[in-house]
Amino acid sequence: MRKNLYFILILSTLTSCYTYQVKKPVDPAVNNNQGPKKNTDIANNTSSQMMGTTTAAPNMNAQPAPAPVNVQEKLAAGKNVRIEVDNKSYKVIVDRWEGDSLVAHPVRNAKKSLKFHKNQINSERIAEKQFSQPIADILTVTAYAAIGVGIYLLVK
Repeated sequence: MRKNLYFILILSTLTSCYTYQVKKPVDPAVNNNQGPKKNTDIANNTSSQMMGTTTAAPNMNAQPAPAPVNVQEKLAAGKNVRIEVDNKSYKVIVDRWEGDSLVAHPVRNAKKSLKFHKNQINSERIAEKQFSQPIADILTVTAYAAIGVGIYLLVK
């Protein structure tokens, strides 16, 4: 029992409440309220029938393409991020942009400097470091349980 308690305490001290999460861009198609499916089917049928009589019919199901992600806006100076460059993942803190090149240093080593061109960085896999409430709640409950078990063992 005592070994398990020590193991839980060591694991809880090594766990961080911060995780790297990829922010998904807002999809404008989600906000677009479309009518019921029956109405769109009727509209599609009538537009296909009218194609023979008109020169150009608008595409009713066309959705705007998502805006391209600007890497320089996502990677502002001072941000703690995880980026993927040439299929290799780096946890870095952004220092500055020099033209089209990102200058950053690894999270654990401030003396080392890394330089990446913006075309090398996979813009879809940029993950920012954020506080994770579920992990914090799990750690809090575990800590309270460990304290309760410790008090119980001392009183017993």
